[in-house]
Amino acid sequence: MNVKHRAPLYLEIKNQILNEINHNNFKPGQKMPTERELARRLNTSRNTVSHAYDMLINEGVLVAHQGRGTFVNCVDQPKRQKMLMQAFVERVDDLLDDVLSEGITTESFLSMVQERVGRKEEMMQNVRAVFVECNIEQARIFSREITEMTHLGTIPVVLSALRQYDEKMKKTIAAANFVFTTFSHLTEVRELIANENSNVYGVAVRPCLEGIVKIAQYSGDTNFCLISTSEEFYSKFNRNMQSAGLAGLSISHTITRVTEELEAMIANADVIIVSPGRYEEVKKLVAGKKEVIIFNTTLDLGSAKALLPLIRDGGGEEKKN
Repeated sequence: MNVKHRAPLYLEIKNQILNEINHNNFKPGQKMPTERELARRLNTSRNTVSHAYDMLINEGVLVAHQGRGTFVNCVDQPKRQKMLMQAFVERVDDLLDDVLSEGITTESFLSMVQERVGRKEEMMQNVRAVFVECNIEQARIFSREITEMTHLGTIPVVLSALRQYDEKMKKTIAAANFVFTTFSHLTEVRELIANENSNVYGVAVRPCLEGIVKIAQYSGDTNFCLISTSEEFYSKFNRNMQSAGLAGLSISHTITRVTEELEAMIANADVIIVSPGRYEEVKKLVAGKKEVIIFNTTLDLGSAKALLPLIRDGGGEEKKN
């Protein structure tokens, strides 16, 4: 976590926890890390984490139980939806008050809203996007997250395939209204498709906090085994471990699909770490004898939301034909 960010650190921590909850990495009813534990992992003070927790408790996102700890609040989906709709109603009421105070009639306001809704629905039916990432597992996850947030039909593209840039890929990119990628790949992606699509935007990503906390709970002499689909995932995993202050861990790695080789790797490890696409396969082989930790990254919620005005306006530039 970048302590030099413009926002106060406690807000950064609060937003990251919200991001984890929104992506279901912290599930309703799940116990959160203690303030001391999370502060140690984020290399910050306990008071900073406590401030973030207090804000989330006051907002009803977390709930504290004396002597038991802090948990994600178990608000059922209908109740959560009702709370969300109430918040929207209050925002509409405020906007309506502003409109009436300017002498605009309710009929004119309603007509404007209907026109904007119709335009939005028409645009979203015709817009599509691609998300470029260096490994297919994360590309699929990020594409799904973009689709859920923006309602754009977003398809995953692997960076290695984009580098080859055959005719099929050229048509895919040319047909896309938007191309999204992580900031680490933004310059390369823009250079690769400069002649086909100018609407290329970077999105920030974050490692899932739950995975880091679980890994950090083990002692320094623990033998970990990371099983992933690609070498690229392993490289990103190592960078995330370094950022979290966990660079000295003993971690072996494999992308093998051979059962005998997987069983040997699992037998020699104390704890198994997997990329999302390998979880079900590895879980069956481990058969509950060892902990299996899923490690992945998700889109930063604030960064992803920043895309919405761009999508609404159709991007910063016209596509090149």
